[in-house]
Amino acid sequence: MTDESPETKLTLSKRRWAEQGKFLTGKISRPDTNRLPPGQHLVTNWPVLDLGQQPLITASEWTLQIVGGVENPVKLDWDAFHRLPQSRKLSDIHCVTTWSRYDNRWQGVSTHDLLDLVMPRPDVNFVMLTSYVGYTTNLPLADFASEDGILATAWEGQPLTRDHGGPMRLVIPHLYFWNSAKWLRRIEFLIGDQAGFWEKNGYHMLGDPWREQRYSND
Repeated sequence: MTDESPETKLTLSKRRWAEQGKFLTGKISRPDTNRLPPGQHLVTNWPVLDLGQQPLITASEWTLQIVGGVENPVKLDWDAFHRLPQSRKLSDIHCVTTWSRYDNRWQGVSTHDLLDLVMPRPDVNFVMLTSYVGYTTNLPLADFASEDGILATAWEGQPLTRDHGGPMRLVIPHLYFWNSAKWLRRIEFLIGDQAGFWEKNGYHMLGDPWREQRYSND
């Protein structure tokens, strides 16, 4: 689904939530003092949220293109991606729709190792992520490079399923999960910030759960 695709029920609902400031509590906490961000509730399942499309991408078809302000732009196929150093991460999920899930075990390529491969130029400050359905989301480079950031191909010891963004998705656990693009196919390194899909539709340009940065006016 691209930014120009027809409205879905979820898109309309989330835009309305942004206009109404739905779910906001007005509280601020930090992860070192409270594991559960304000306005969130715990779940034990993993809810599925998307924009109405779940692309079917085989390993033989999958590629990841890395472009923009980097010294070594690359296009990785599945085999080349798996020849990169493989990492395991343990982190929580916080969705802007108020659910959180603790202790998710991921496997894949850490964002640190990807950055070592492509070497962003000194003037780069942001990244734009694009999925196989045209979904986009933006991140500061510093957040993309967080210690827990991972390009995940497995969850809880099993290959990442199609409905959760398989064969590969980004995981940036310290931000709301809309920033962790599913079905990732392209990463562009940028000098200046640009709004992605939900950022254009009323969501915050960063999305820090502990500051409850759900919407653009928070």
